[in-house]
Amino acid sequence: MFDVLVYLYENYWRPDACPDAAQLQRKLSAVGFEKDEIQEALSWLDGLAVNAKGDQAPLRSNSVRVFSADEQRHLGDASLAFISFLSSAGVLSPLQREVVIERAMAAAEAPVSLEDLKIIVLMVFWSLGEEPDALILDELFVDPEDRLIH
Repeated sequence: MFDVLVYLYENYWRPDACPDAAQLQRKLSAVGFEKDEIQEALSWLDGLAVNAKGDQAPLRSNSVRVFSADEQRHLGDASLAFISFLSSAGVLSPLQREVVIERAMAAAEAPVSLEDLKIIVLMVFWSLGEEPDALILDELFVDPEDRLIH
């Protein structure tokens, strides 16, 4: 599923640039993705579209987020720490944080790997038509081992 999401992020600058679902399925299949993987990704994206609309009441920026036991198990320590980092750095608004958590909980794999969580964060920004700043993109895309220290 995450490979399909990365492909969409890299090839379509925002969700409304994607073709309709049937055409997108054919295109993804022609590129080489498996039918089950495509279906899982498109279903996941449907959930993202519903949650990213922001129809929820606004959350206060000074609120404290307490993770349930299920969220802690499903997300894992590394993903929880990364969400906390992005929130405390002001990269994720409280509403975006909740969308990231909800979509991570919708992922089949548990605990969610840090690499997969980074893809989820990118897809949340993508769904909103936003691009995180350059430093955050670097954090999301570049492995720490591949970074050059100047």
